[in-house]
Order: sequence, then C-alpha cells, then structure tokens
Amino acid sequence: MLTLVAALFLLAAAPDPTPSPAPSSSPADPVLVGAGDIASCGNPGPVKTAALLARIPGTVFTLGDNVYESGSIEQFAQCYEPTWGRFRSRTRPALGNHDYRTKDARGYFQYFGPAAGDPARGYYAYDLGAWRVLVLNSNCSDIGGCGKGSAEDTWLKDELAAHRPLCSVAMYHHPRFSSASHGDSTWMAELWKDLVDGGVDVALAGHDHVYERFAPIDASGRKDPEHGVRAFTVGTGGMSHYRFDHVHAASEVRNNDTFGVLKLTLHPDSYDWEFVPERGHTFTDSGSGRCH
Repeated sequence: MLTLVAALFLLAAAPDPTPSPAPSSSPADPVLVGAGDIASCGNPGPVKTAALLARIPGTVFTLGDNVYESGSIEQFAQCYEPTWGRFRSRTRPALGNHDYRTKDARGYFQYFGPAAGDPARGYYAYDLGAWRVLVLNSNCSDIGGCGKGSAEDTWLKDELAAHRPLCSVAMYHHPRFSSASHGDSTWMAELWKDLVDGGVDVALAGHDHVYERFAPIDASGRKDPEHGVRAFTVGTGGMSHYRFDHVHAASEVRNNDTFGVLKLTLHPDSYDWEFVPERGHTFTDSGSGRCH
C-alpha cells in the first residue's frame, strides 16, 4: 500500500523540466546552494540543512547520495521529499553511488524527472547567468567508464570546446582529491584533467562526509593559482560525518563536525563562496575568486 501511495504522490508532483530561475541579490548574480550525502529517514541532519535552503534563494544543487540507503523511489518519497524535496522545483541533482543501489538509479531518475538529464548518461550541462554548469556522473562503472575516450570524456571535451564562457563550475559525487576517509577518486583523473584543460573555475563533490576546500590545483593535484581548479568537498547534507585520514598538500580548510550547505554567488567574472552551518554551529568558511 505504501509503495502505491508513494507512486501516486510522485506522479502528481512531477518536477518541472527546467528549474525555476535562481533569485539572488541582483538579476545578474545568481546563486547556487547545496551539498551532497543528504537524506535518510529518522535522521535529523537533513531537516537541519533543509532549513538553511528555506532561507537561501537560488538554484539548489545536490552532489549525490541523495537518499539512503539505496535511492529507491519509496525512500525518495518517504525520506527525501519531506526535507530537501520541498525545493525540488529549483533543484539540479547529481548522482551518487547509493543512488545506483537501485538498478540503473531508477528511483533517482523517476523522482527528479527531466531535471536529472538523460537516464542513460546521468551527466548534463546548463547555463546559470553568465556561468556554465557541468553536472558529471562519477559513477563510472555504471555507465561504461569515464576514462580517456569514454562517452562521458568525449562529451565533456566537446562541451568544453563548444561552450567557452568566462566562468564555469563542475559538480559530481566522487572527489578527485580528498583528505578524508574515502580518499582520492583515481578513476576521475581523465575527467579532472578535462576540467583543468578546459579552464573550469570551481569543482564541487561529496562522497566524503566532510567539508574541505582546496587551493586551485592542476591535473596532478599540485597548487596552480593561475590555471588550477578550486575544489570543494561538501558531503555535509545531513547523513553523517567522516574522519580525516591525512591532509592533502593543497587542502586549505577542513571540518568534519558540522552539517551545512555551500552557497556560491556567481558574478559575471568572479564568485563568492560561503559555507552556511546548521543552526547552533559556528564553523563557516567564505571567500572570493576570479574566473580564469
């Protein structure tokens, strides 16, 4: 009975094919706000981060592992919908490994609909103000790989060649570099190199349940203030916290005891970032960067 009710609810509340424009302080400066590793039933964490989204206008992003444990349509209806699901009409999601615990991530694609892109790929791109937003699928084994010459690698190279705005941001689940429990996602090396070669400014990931900010880094993970991509891990959507096992040489800021969301304000040639913590916590991180 519960499954039937959930299915009827989702059919009645299908998301808009295109998210609402992101309101911000001025029409020229849209806002991206979100995190990864988000919802599970009975967990107070996503309730706390959803409260932050309620007071921050803008386009909501997710960085994968949207609902635990397996991304089923029932779990989306019961666990994600009451919290982050309130903002579904302005959400552009990304896939995580837990979303693929349901075959072909069917729950994810059914729940988010056209806003999630082609179910055969799980990667897509869109414009937000003057910025190009690249949503990648880092679950490479589920889509035939993402090494050199793969379908996603070819798509990303073509996308970067065809759209060359001054500013761009990429988002996906598995961080190429990380100081936390899961560590570096080596299978993302070719896609990361594409981002560096393509002049992308910012990259956002989840998977490790921490907040970590890196200096701009090159394809090998070395600091490169002129041409590198500034990476953030924002696995702070509410599920749990992980430990830091080591400190990457390019890591600048780390926290693993605070849920929260990252707010990016996208100016025509620069960006501001701000980590907004759950109520009652004081950790935050903020700054600005120029586009390449």
